Amino acid sequence: MIEAAAWVITVAFSVFAVGIGWTARRKAGASFTSYAIAGTSLPLVVIAFTDLSTIMGAGNFIGEAEQGHQVGYSQLAFVVGEQGAKVAFALLFAGFAGRFAYRSLAEMMHDLMLRDNVSRMITAVLTLGLMISWIGGQGLGMGLLFHEFTGADPTLIIFLFTAIFIAYSALGGMHAVARVEFVLGILIIVIGIVYYVAAFKLVDFSPAHLNARLDRAGLSELTEFHFDLKTLTLFLTGLLGVLGAQSYWQRCFAAKDGRSARRGMLVAGTVATLFVCGTVLVGLVARALNPGGPGDEAMPWLMANRVPMVITIVVFALVLIAANGAAAANLNAATVIIVNDLFTVVRPGMTDRSMVRAGRLLTVVIGAGGALAAMYASSIIGLFAQAYTLLACSVVPVLALGLLWRRDRSRPFTTGERNCRITPWGARAGLVCGSVTGQLTGLYIGFAAAVVATVVISLVTRDRSEEPAADMAVQAIDS
Repeated sequence: MIEAAAWVITVAFSVFAVGIGWTARRKAGASFTSYAIAGTSLPLVVIAFTDLSTIMGAGNFIGEAEQGHQVGYSQLAFVVGEQGAKVAFALLFAGFAGRFAYRSLAEMMHDLMLRDNVSRMITAVLTLGLMISWIGGQGLGMGLLFHEFTGADPTLIIFLFTAIFIAYSALGGMHAVARVEFVLGILIIVIGIVYYVAAFKLVDFSPAHLNARLDRAGLSELTEFHFDLKTLTLFLTGLLGVLGAQSYWQRCFAAKDGRSARRGMLVAGTVATLFVCGTVLVGLVARALNPGGPGDEAMPWLMANRVPMVITIVVFALVLIAANGAAAANLNAATVIIVNDLFTVVRPGMTDRSMVRAGRLLTVVIGAGGALAAMYASSIIGLFAQAYTLLACSVVPVLALGLLWRRDRSRPFTTGERNCRITPWGARAGLVCGSVTGQLTGLYIGFAAAVVATVVISLVTRDRSEEPAADMAVQAIDS
């Protein structure tokens, strides 16, 4: 029964999503701006539900349950950092981003702050890493879920799942992604509530009952919240890493105005924070009921063995749509990064038609790459962790400095005008130094190294960069 229902749901969703992609193909193909950010036309309600669909991927229903199963309540610190970052992003950056019609974070930093193609390409490569890891994480989650429910080979499911979101993303670009995710965002809220109610009913909706079950299983350490340096690092890694995520910046650029971008992200971030904290507790429920079970199967085991069959089927649908929505959004973001910030820099004369064609081809290539990443990742959260640290120690500190260290603080950022004291060489040094140091030594030293390198090198090279003639020369080279 469950196996048949899983396949029926998968096929039905595939037909729906690919059909949306097919109907949106002409609109998406009108220009690369239309393909990448839907022509800056998305209203508040669409932004809210599509952002929620992008945020609530497989990792937030399966991966965080695994972490709750293994780490306990302390994992909530990472969740509050990672998901609360969406709220922080909404309050600090979304309204700002919604004022502009850039297609990527790297393009925005290039135009408003850096005016250096080398820095733009480095930023593109660094932001691309998180998108690839998120794509792979969705495939990994679906492989684990399908294997638990149907016994199917996870590798086969990863590639089948990948083919679905490749198809509608390639056909319809942001138009298809937004339409599909709007529906998925609504379903995630409705089915998500059913999922959490079913899980918490197993412990009578009582934290005290849950803690008592864990104590009896000899797992009392999971019930203790340890706020130490490791916990703080988890919080900051999630917080800073998300601030450099292309998919969220791109959605704000696609909004019709700054208010829609800010309010939409705020709603989505708040709901996501509550939901994912619930997922951590689901992992603890699974550990209490099955102390010896593997962490990566915590949520699938719970849904397959401890809830009514109809709930199991509903939750399968939840993870399927959540994983597809997140994967498609990040696949589209990764494609836009490569075409907009790598191809057009190397070949500045590319036409809209050739850019859309390249975007569709790259959607297939990157999607396949994400599937391979899923096959070789040990866990969903592990797949994300390195990419978060990479961004948090490179792009985020340079971005923050660029927004704060302005030439003229009385003048707002305006499209086509550079208002930043970071020099091209300062940006290059900060991006490279921070990314390498962060991977070798961790978040704190990596972030500090990026800030110091950016400021020091910018001060050393400031004479050439801050001359009007030099600015004109940089602009001439870029053009």
